[in-house]
Amino acid sequence: MTFADRILIFYRSLAINGKLPKGVEVLNPYQDDEAFHLCEQFYRKYYNDAKKRKVILGINPGRFGGGITGIPFTDPVKLEQFCGIKNQMQKKAELSADYVYRMIEAYGGPKMFYGKYFINSVSPLGFTHDGKNLNYYDTPELMSSLEKFILRSINQLLEMGIEREIAFCLGEGDNYKYLSKLNAKEKFFKEIVPLAHPRFIMQYKRKSIDVYIRDYIEKLKG
Repeated sequence: MTFADRILIFYRSLAINGKLPKGVEVLNPYQDDEAFHLCEQFYRKYYNDAKKRKVILGINPGRFGGGITGIPFTDPVKLEQFCGIKNQMQKKAELSADYVYRMIEAYGGPKMFYGKYFINSVSPLGFTHDGKNLNYYDTPELMSSLEKFILRSINQLLEMGIEREIAFCLGEGDNYKYLSKLNAKEKFFKEIVPLAHPRFIMQYKRKSIDVYIRDYIEKLKG
C-alpha cells in the first residue's frame, strides 16, 4: 500500500461524530465526488510511493482552500497552475495558499517538496459559523468537542508513515500551544517546531515574505 493509498483511505473515513456547538458547520470536501477525484489525482501524482514524510500541521482547512479542494493550503488556482491538475472549481485564490506555493517554488517545486513533506492540520476538517471560517480553538466549547477527533486523526496520520522525530506547526500562537500541550501528553513527536502562519504573513508581514520563506526553508531543511 502506498502513502497515497493510506491518505485517501484516511480522508474517506474522516467524520466528526460528537455534538458540535450550535451554529457550527463542518467543511468536509471528501464527501464531494469532484473534490475527492482531485485528491486522488494530486496524491497519486506526488505520494504514490512508500517513503516516509515529515509532517507540517496547520490549524484546520478554510472555505476557500483545503476546505473545498481537500488538499491542505491548495486552492483551485494553485492546483491547476502549480500542480498541473485541471479542475472545474471556481478559480478563487486563497491567501495562505499564495504564500505556501511561493515557498514550495523556492524550495524546489511541488515534486521535490511533496517528496519530503506532508501537509495536514491539527483538525483535518474545517468549520464555519455564520458563513465565516472558524478555527478549532476559537471557542472552548468547540475545542472540547473536537478533542477525541483530533487525537484520533493525529494517531491515524502517524500510522500512514509520518516521521516522529520532528513536526512543524503552522502558527506560533494558539495552534502551537495546543499542539505542544497535546504532544507533551501523547508523545507523538520528539520535537515540534513552530512556523509563522501563512495567513499572518500575508496579512501583516507581506513586505517580508522573502524573509519568511527563507526562514521556512532553513527550518524545514535544518
